[in-house]
Amino acid sequence: MIKGLTRAGIGNVGSIEAFVKAAAAHGFGAVSAGGQELEEWIASQGASAVRAFLQEHGVQIATIGLSAQWRTTEEEFVSGLGRLIQDAEAAAAAGCTVCSTYVLPSTDHDAATFTVQATRRLRTCAQLLAPYGIRLAIEFVGPHHLRTRWKHPFIWGLQETVDWIDAIGERNVGLLFDSYHWYTNELGVEDIVRLDASQIVLAHINDAPDLPIAEVLDNDRLFPGEGVIDLAGFLRGLKQIGYSGVVAQEILTPKPLEQSSEQLLQRSREAFRKVYTAAGLQ
Repeated sequence: MIKGLTRAGIGNVGSIEAFVKAAAAHGFGAVSAGGQELEEWIASQGASAVRAFLQEHGVQIATIGLSAQWRTTEEEFVSGLGRLIQDAEAAAAAGCTVCSTYVLPSTDHDAATFTVQATRRLRTCAQLLAPYGIRLAIEFVGPHHLRTRWKHPFIWGLQETVDWIDAIGERNVGLLFDSYHWYTNELGVEDIVRLDASQIVLAHINDAPDLPIAEVLDNDRLFPGEGVIDLAGFLRGLKQIGYSGVVAQEILTPKPLEQSSEQLLQRSREAFRKVYTAAGLQ
């Protein structure tokens, strides 16, 4: 499984080129990026040069974010589809094959109406991404405080998300499987091994403080191995089913971390070494 980074939890690493260099220097093989960020990089350097730069540093673009606003009005959604196509073109040119989004576990919209709209909109996004060879990764969000943050409960569990992906009905849609949401749903390794590797498009890894699970906050995450999540079990479960894709760190915090970017990258490298070793993966 490829060790990856998002920009969350590593401070200001600068441009996408600087991010790639920093990731490579600390033993990571993938980074997340924005579609427009890739478009600007390609416009400046050319697609061939971008791919050569990534290959030289042994780093791939793990994912871009889904730019189309599928949670809001129809007008906003439709107006964002052009941007999504531009993002897909840039991602494909850079060799990226994943576009990801998250699903909040409650909503102010009528839940039934929102389900119908969201299913149609995400299906449309998947259909637009497919010709570029890009899969859409959907992340369920587990922390309890977000389940009641808005008026109506929505989707926050693994099986419900799998069922929803089936309802969306496009072959290029799958899971973004995050250890934090696995933990806050009180799932175990047995729930991972029931999955097929083909159902998982991307994985995130992070850790949680030693609190009652119902009190764990979404934006209060720890570096892997610094908390109480069974990350060795999480990684072994993914390995057991044959998942070989990116496992990217995503450390959301209440305020920016005070350490320098270099210190945070070193901390990240050590965090991955610790949990991968515990899982018997290195």
